[in-house]
Amino acid sequence: MNIQLSNVGKRYNYEWIFRKVNLEFLSENNYVILGANGSGKSTLLQTIAGNLIPSEGTVSYKTENQQTIETEQIYKQLSFAAPYLELFEDFTLTESIEFHKKFKPFYEGLSTMDIVQLAELEKAKDKQLKYYSSGMKQRVRLALAVLSNTPLLLLDEPTSNLDKNAINWYQQLVNNYSFKRLIIVASNQLEYEYPFCKQQILVEDYK
Repeated sequence: MNIQLSNVGKRYNYEWIFRKVNLEFLSENNYVILGANGSGKSTLLQTIAGNLIPSEGTVSYKTENQQTIETEQIYKQLSFAAPYLELFEDFTLTESIEFHKKFKPFYEGLSTMDIVQLAELEKAKDKQLKYYSSGMKQRVRLALAVLSNTPLLLLDEPTSNLDKNAINWYQQLVNNYSFKRLIIVASNQLEYEYPFCKQQILVEDYK
């Protein structure tokens, strides 16, 4: 998938978060959007995801074969993980995975138990998510997103609430499931969140 941002800007009331963003994200490449807290990196990522409508400019999506993907259909092509993303907390982990399958396919050959094991949450698979720690919940978000078979993977501050061992787990998971997809990470200058990203974008350049 390729994504083109043409003269994109976003504002709330009279305050511009960013303006004149002209960027191209190319298939099978990894990018990181860098910025301090409140700089607009999450807003930019949400705009790329189609969750926010730009105040000016356009965001367009194309397949590798240059076929246009309509904005209202882009959700089918992407997976998204962020610490603020709500989970169905009355579900157990296995129930969450089964529910997720109804909307997004996982990589071929991955069973529910495979995903539980890859998340390293076997002992808590039958526990409701509301009893999970914040770090365990973030593992769930990341596992569901990274293991979904989509051409676009968006990660907003992915290591939030993760300890050192979990950060290593996250890096390995992305490395193992990054083939043939476009990955965009939003990060608060934390290098361990994006060691696999070769191209950097600074939100401050578009103020």
